[in-house]
Amino acid sequence: MSIFYSEVKIRNLRTFLILFGEVLLLAACSSLKKPYDPQKKFPPEKLQADYSLFRKILETSHPSIYWYTSKDSMDYYFDEINKSIDTPMTEIQFREKLAYVISKMDCGHTTMKSSKAFSKYVDTAYSAAFPFALKFWSDTMVVTANLRRMDPILQRGTVVKSINGYTAQALTDSLFNFIATDGYSINGKYQSLSTGFTFANLYKNIFGMRDSFDIHYIDSNGFESQAWIKPYDFKADTLNKKTLTHGPPGRGPSKKKEKPFNFYAAANLQLDTVMKTGFMTVMTFDRSNHLKRFFKNSFKTIDQSHIKNLIIDVRSNGGGDAGLSTLLTRFIIDHKFKIADSLYTIKPPSEYKKYIHNSFWNGLLVTFMTKKKEDNKYHFTYFENHFYSPRKKNHYDGNVYILIGGNSFSATTLFAGDLKGQKNVTLVGEETGGAYYGNTAWMIPDATLPNTGVRFRLPRFRMVIDTERVKNGQGVLPDVWALPSLDGIRDGIDVKAMKVKEIIAERNSVSGSENK
Repeated sequence: MSIFYSEVKIRNLRTFLILFGEVLLLAACSSLKKPYDPQKKFPPEKLQADYSLFRKILETSHPSIYWYTSKDSMDYYFDEINKSIDTPMTEIQFREKLAYVISKMDCGHTTMKSSKAFSKYVDTAYSAAFPFALKFWSDTMVVTANLRRMDPILQRGTVVKSINGYTAQALTDSLFNFIATDGYSINGKYQSLSTGFTFANLYKNIFGMRDSFDIHYIDSNGFESQAWIKPYDFKADTLNKKTLTHGPPGRGPSKKKEKPFNFYAAANLQLDTVMKTGFMTVMTFDRSNHLKRFFKNSFKTIDQSHIKNLIIDVRSNGGGDAGLSTLLTRFIIDHKFKIADSLYTIKPPSEYKKYIHNSFWNGLLVTFMTKKKEDNKYHFTYFENHFYSPRKKNHYDGNVYILIGGNSFSATTLFAGDLKGQKNVTLVGEETGGAYYGNTAWMIPDATLPNTGVRFRLPRFRMVIDTERVKNGQGVLPDVWALPSLDGIRDGIDVKAMKVKEIIAERNSVSGSENK
């Protein structure tokens, strides 16, 4: 009896386990998500709902939506895009519509982001890309990097006259509508388009990818020539070089050896103890790079080495922690200063908070760290009232040359702007992409649209750095201009650094003559 009972228990247990396993398998299969399809199109009603929410969040929660562009103009751009959302669209197509509207706000911290699903897809998928990077200015575009490093024709410094019939001016006229910068700094848009493969990505999204590109360029003899190039396939082109052609099918690849890429640290200091000159590069003010220690150690070394001229390169510094940029400023500045004369936010309506990341914790910070004033804005009064003093230990009093450009942005603009006009400081280069008067940033959560999953950055605090500055939409202007040149790009010459060396040599020459 007991044996029979045990066998029944075993059979029942086996049956239960089989059934339980089948249930788990069915549950797992039903929970598996389909692979992301970048060609999936969302119906117009879903897009319209997301677009309406996108507009309402910006209009009610962005403190500077009408700072540089009037409400009438923004309403026009909003309505213009709204009318165009009348057919099914992919995420990329829809995202570019929103990016167009955002670019009209002239707020460099308000930018579009893909959905999380799209980001994961891009991280794992092999896709074709426009094969080279370009430097843009005025009516000129020049090759600065080529994914096919064996390419014997489209090398660094090659002037490109047109791509599929589009000239440099035609391309910038179109693509600038999708690039956000602070105020009216057109140089910021040129630099953004010239950074890395930004142009390649924008071209693909706006104009689409083709089987080949018709490139008109200036050859080594100074004549306009034509070449056909194929998109770069990250998988196929890594395995072989058969896709490198510049004409009709049948032409083989070049045998020229590849050149390795160069990589640079986030910050470094080089000293010429003979010439008593230091060159400090600060690529970011991101707090994860141990910059506080770097600055303290660097200025200690500079002081011990009796450096007379210090060059600080922040041309590629897109910003980061304002506390770190302030620390660097304190090692150089000769007077007390504030981060901002005005720093305030507005509270988003409760119905939109669920779409804004970390809205609860950000709301707590606003509640406890800000004060509502008569203008109904919530002011961060600590920073509006707090003055920072110059550092006493290892403070640098020699000649300072700060290299700036269109990619100098956000906290970097605070650094350059606070030092502009100081007697021993000279700004060299081009206009910064960050505005001189102020910006909107500080706390920047993502907002997510529910139907498409598309996200956008929503800066929460408007900052007026100095109310005595003119709000003209300009970036920080250099004291000495040093503009890019074709020869500089082709020959790998750092025009801005060379300009500083010329200034130092000239000043040393004058100083030497006076001492005779």
